[in-house]
Amino acid sequence: MEHLTIIKVGGAVVEDEAQLTQLLKDFSAIEGRKILVHGGGRRATKTAARLGIESQMVNGRRITDADMLEVVTMVYGGLVNKNLVARLQAHGINALGLTGADADIIRSHKRPPVALTTTGSTSEEPQEALIDFGFVGDVDHANGNRLSQLLEIGITPVIAPLTHNGEGLILNTNADTMAGETAKALAPYYEVTLIYAFEKPGVLAQPDDDNSVIPLLTRDIYNRCVADGTISGGMMPKIENALAAVEAGVARVVITRADAIDGQHGTVIIKN
Repeated sequence: MEHLTIIKVGGAVVEDEAQLTQLLKDFSAIEGRKILVHGGGRRATKTAARLGIESQMVNGRRITDADMLEVVTMVYGGLVNKNLVARLQAHGINALGLTGADADIIRSHKRPPVALTTTGSTSEEPQEALIDFGFVGDVDHANGNRLSQLLEIGITPVIAPLTHNGEGLILNTNADTMAGETAKALAPYYEVTLIYAFEKPGVLAQPDDDNSVIPLLTRDIYNRCVADGTISGGMMPKIENALAAVEAGVARVVITRADAIDGQHGTVIIKN
């Protein structure tokens, strides 16, 4: 079975010119078939502010009302995506920018209101609230067959964090989730390595010590690390996505720095 590398890069890296330049150079050097999935939340926030649109976040997640949906569609599917495509073309990579709506590669449904524990504005006491995230999509299906057809004719997909519901509605969708679902959909066709590239060198045993990278995680090791407090907070959803991917047939997931996407660094996540 041929190998496929899927790189997910966050908005913080996309916004940092030095990091982005290095990542695109390293991505272009990866041999074989590959896909780039990107974020762009920081650029969307800046663009919204210039347009007088307030960004609303709850527990680090963006509320996407009708005005913000227009912003993220323009920024993710247009500005960020096409800049990445153009720069990859300059590296000799035949890139094609896509959202989930293009060629019907990723469908989702509009997220219903969810109950979340939040911190009140006048009190530090946690409060339970029903949050409507607006036009946010939770993935139902990624079309591995269609993506594999593109890969087989030499196309490198560059996927923006937008999906559609099959009824004409674009939805803002978490890029980590999109990368994971894309990897799972392509696992029957390729030996897939999914790499989450961000600011840290991997999953850290001590959050302030970049030398404390946990080299290997399985579901059992992860559960022990959560139980003893070694892993907590915002890293947990990323690891849960990674574990779901390997349990669905993805060969391995790597969490690493954006300048170390060769698969030889960071935290490797495999099935038990």
